[in-house]
Amino acid sequence: QAEDGNIEYKLKLVNPSQYRFEHLVTQMKWRLQEGRGEAVYQIGVEDNGLLVGLSEEEMRASLKTLRRMAEKVGADITVLREREVDYDSDVPRKITEVLVRKVPDNQQFLDLRVAVLGNVDSGKSTLLGVLTQGELDNGRGRARLNLFRHLHEIQSGRTSSISFEILGFNSKGEVVNYSDSRTAEEICESSSKMITFIDLAGHHKYLKTTIFGLTSYCPDFAMLVVSANTGIAGTTREHLGLAMALKVPFFIVISKVDLCSKATVERTVKQLERILKQPGCNKLPLLVNSDDDAVTAAQQFAQSPNITPIFTLSSVSGENLDLLKVFLNILPPLTNSKEQEELMQQLTEFQVDEIYTVPEVGTVVGGTLSSGICREGENLVVGPTDDGKFLRLKVCSIQRNRSACRVLRAGQAATLALGPFDRSLLRKGMVMVSPEMNPTICSVFEAEIVLLFHATTFRKGFQVTVHVGNVRQTAVVEKIHGKDKLRTGEKAVVRFRFIKHPEYLKIGAKLLFREGVTKGIGHVTDLQAIITKENGLEESLGPGQLSF
Repeated sequence: QAEDGNIEYKLKLVNPSQYRFEHLVTQMKWRLQEGRGEAVYQIGVEDNGLLVGLSEEEMRASLKTLRRMAEKVGADITVLREREVDYDSDVPRKITEVLVRKVPDNQQFLDLRVAVLGNVDSGKSTLLGVLTQGELDNGRGRARLNLFRHLHEIQSGRTSSISFEILGFNSKGEVVNYSDSRTAEEICESSSKMITFIDLAGHHKYLKTTIFGLTSYCPDFAMLVVSANTGIAGTTREHLGLAMALKVPFFIVISKVDLCSKATVERTVKQLERILKQPGCNKLPLLVNSDDDAVTAAQQFAQSPNITPIFTLSSVSGENLDLLKVFLNILPPLTNSKEQEELMQQLTEFQVDEIYTVPEVGTVVGGTLSSGICREGENLVVGPTDDGKFLRLKVCSIQRNRSACRVLRAGQAATLALGPFDRSLLRKGMVMVSPEMNPTICSVFEAEIVLLFHATTFRKGFQVTVHVGNVRQTAVVEKIHGKDKLRTGEKAVVRFRFIKHPEYLKIGAKLLFREGVTKGIGHVTDLQAIITKENGLEESLGPGQLSF
């Protein structure tokens, strides 16, 4: 049994003494902290993992003790599954697995972000519509109408923008969605765990929007939707590659199983398994057929990112939809509490992904707080502008998932109202940082890249669109170190220069670039910083600072 992590093995908890009870409660607090508000207790299992099992009376007493412990720390418990152990005794012995959930004191709910990928017409928006609205689809796309943001999306049935949908789970593990609560605020208030789905576009034409959604919104997981009747087609492989390149753990949903025969579904599953087991992917597919599988999949998936659960379901008949809900309910967050605390102690940095003007509120920006803490009324600086300056502004109010919030912590997505700040000065890809940070901005940077696919050779003077986090801009290749040109599959350190304006970058940030059919991934290795003096004058570092 691991010391850290949120899974605890307990043989039995029958009538503990007061001292032992206090010790158990402290241990439960530690497990909850490790899992950021969630822990799994396996009762009837020895510390070394031996499945012993308990008789019915002992199990009842143990669960009663566990309930008392949970009440003491203010948590709720739900039984995930029970199973009998084949033991050489007349009395049947059981093992029970219990989910303990407590919302941390400083948060309203646990928050997970899941990006939804897949080829055009694979049923992504419809599946989200069914999950979040609570009613099945009629087979002609009724469920997805509420998700669309533009008229042309409703007419063509294709998602072209990034839309967010929320699905809540209350502390007992029941789904909270629009079927019984009308507004997003109600969902937030009555759920202890929120899953935000980022619905991305499947069509090839909107690939840049999809990449932007994956790089800037930092999803915890990705859900790849594959249609059972078409199999792996179109952009499916590309989206799979994007998820792997950005190291986002993904699980697969095979939709539309009501349209085709069992043999067709099996063929699609086999096709997926073959691709996942290829040397490039090295994933272990796990087909989910029962509640038991779903529980196992959620726990294994969080521990080892090599496992890829596969669900087969239908948004029309509702077949196996419950398994996906069970899986999402148990899915623990990836980063543990220690990493988040370390991020919160750094200076504030907020990535701007969306900019709106709201009547009577003024300018509003949406995005993710990548480090630090942001409070209402805080003074920050935003930039870089086209000439590399940073402008002062004040945060008037904060909203998370459409409900007001006082404090924003690292890793959370939110919208900030900036009051009368001029919208034309803002653009996507800017950052808002605390004034004492003295941010480094650059026009020229170096990155170690791998060229994934290219029609001809990749050489000096080539123009590509570079995505780094929420930054998206065209850059020119200035120099390839040690080589004249690159071919598909080769690795090199390349120097890029942004065409339009300087950007805020960090060393080590993941980088994707594309141009037509050219694609590559890598990370930033070196920046040529532009130092901004206090009075707003810039001065560039001399050529001695960068190796030529």
